[in-house]
Amino acid sequence: MSQTDKMIARKEGRVGYLIFNNPERHNAVSLEMWAAAAEILQNFRKDKGVRVVVVTGAGEKAFISGADISRFGDERSSEKAIARYNATVEKAYGAMEQFPKPTIAMIRGFCMGGGLGFALGCDIRICSDNSRFALPAAKLGLGYAFSGIKRFVDTVGPSFTKEIFFTARQFEAAEAVAMGLVNRVLPGAQLEAYVKDYAETIAGNAPLTVDGTKFIVGEALKDPSKRDLKACSKIIEKCFKSKDYQEGRAAFMEKRKPEFTGS
Repeated sequence: MSQTDKMIARKEGRVGYLIFNNPERHNAVSLEMWAAAAEILQNFRKDKGVRVVVVTGAGEKAFISGADISRFGDERSSEKAIARYNATVEKAYGAMEQFPKPTIAMIRGFCMGGGLGFALGCDIRICSDNSRFALPAAKLGLGYAFSGIKRFVDTVGPSFTKEIFFTARQFEAAEAVAMGLVNRVLPGAQLEAYVKDYAETIAGNAPLTVDGTKFIVGEALKDPSKRDLKACSKIIEKCFKSKDYQEGRAAFMEKRKPEFTGS
């Protein structure tokens, strides 16, 4: 299924793929692309057949190179336009951060600006060894909102966040994995096959356990006064009462691969 010519949504079994498809501009993102990304994620959210989502960019040169600066004259030229743009981007970021199923960013080449911010919304980030990361706001005179900076602090801590923003320089893949910006680095030729196998491995596990773990980790990151511990307890209870729990135990005893249904 295709959303626009610049955004592609595809399903392969239990894995959904969200693809930024603007390779001639290193997958720079326009306003309409951000809006489409949010809509695609909403569709995947509703699709019970999708258990994992992989986010990537078309071509070999970039994941997302950031906002399409050539469109700023139309999309961010007035206070009203800037407010609309920021709200659209935040909606896409929110759709990713609040997505209830596991998400993986498959990164190759440039991962810059808003693209890097979007990747931070994914649960896991796996990149090729030729990937480059940067947040160039300080080179453009852009202000970066609290919510955007907090994503970095939550991922790499305050010191690395300051380094990323203060220097606005490009970080190589080895530096990115060392600071915790990505989970692992692979040779470019192995990236796609590895991520596909990785996603299918997650999709084959018990959805109630996997999705429940994602929810509880999210609660753990909140201020203690805002955590919904009752919801966490209900999730655990639901797992133990599920048919999947029975299936998991039976498969273990019978030494076979379990077939989980999410019920």
